[in-house]
Amino acid sequence: MLLLVTNRRDITIDYVVAELKRRQTPFFRLNTEDMPKARCTMAAFPRRAWSLSFGERELNGSDVKAAYFRRPAQPASNATIIDDGEREYAEAEWGALLKSLYARLEGMWLNAPLDIFAAEDKPRQLMLASEIGFNVPQVLITNDITSVREVIQAGPAIGKPLRQALINGEQERVIFTSRLEHLNDSDGDAIAMAPLIVQTEIKKQYDVRVTVVGSQVFATAIRSQEHEETTVDWRRGCRPDLKHERIELTREVEDQCAALMSRLSLRYGAIDFICDQEGKLWFLEINPNGQWAWIENLTGYPIAAAIVDELEGIAQCQS
Repeated sequence: MLLLVTNRRDITIDYVVAELKRRQTPFFRLNTEDMPKARCTMAAFPRRAWSLSFGERELNGSDVKAAYFRRPAQPASNATIIDDGEREYAEAEWGALLKSLYARLEGMWLNAPLDIFAAEDKPRQLMLASEIGFNVPQVLITNDITSVREVIQAGPAIGKPLRQALINGEQERVIFTSRLEHLNDSDGDAIAMAPLIVQTEIKKQYDVRVTVVGSQVFATAIRSQEHEETTVDWRRGCRPDLKHERIELTREVEDQCAALMSRLSLRYGAIDFICDQEGKLWFLEINPNGQWAWIENLTGYPIAAAIVDELEGIAQCQS
């Protein structure tokens, strides 16, 4: 059985579910916000001696052969718990059980949770990318306006979040990649609030998203320069008419992608590049758990099938 660890609203996992149903491969979708509805049992040993029961649906650790850590949600406590402290306690306990469960699945993950968390370190990504031989723009991670100005003075520059691009709250906001221009001394206090990534802006022909699943590589050109609002960050504006096209990578770049995946202990990764005016690719970042369903929709790439192939290969190794 294959285990899909996600949440109720994850549309991307629906593509994997459809592929699994097409192949008639047994699976269990675990929406982790529903954990408090389960009856759970976990023995100290052996490793696979655990179970979750959701009414008539039961998941036994001994049945799981491979697992996909997608987008788990925080367990939602029982609605009958009124006291805030008791609610926080219950949710923390369910979260602790999930972590124990994840550890029990070591060696079965498409990408292990700890490997995902480690791979999300953008400064580490940039360091490894440079060591592997990718073209990497001049970049600094800083909260010092003097350092920001040094990059700006060298030429056009952009700024983007170090880690968290979403500001939660009553008015949820996304921090997009933006050009940095004409900094005033008064901007120093705002910049000092939190570190950011500052890098030289590469003049684009287009953006590139490379989706790697095991040994399969799916490269897509995103024609970001055809619309004003997507010039700096193709995600801005959410344009449904933004062109996506299949492209081929050179063997050198494919080998570099494989090397990066190996260094980060990943079987899945979404790698972002810029293609400059001379056709040279520049590495930006890798998302070890990035979205991919829209790429499959717009290009026809069989990414869901590739993920299921990889999970089934992991499962065979457990038999």
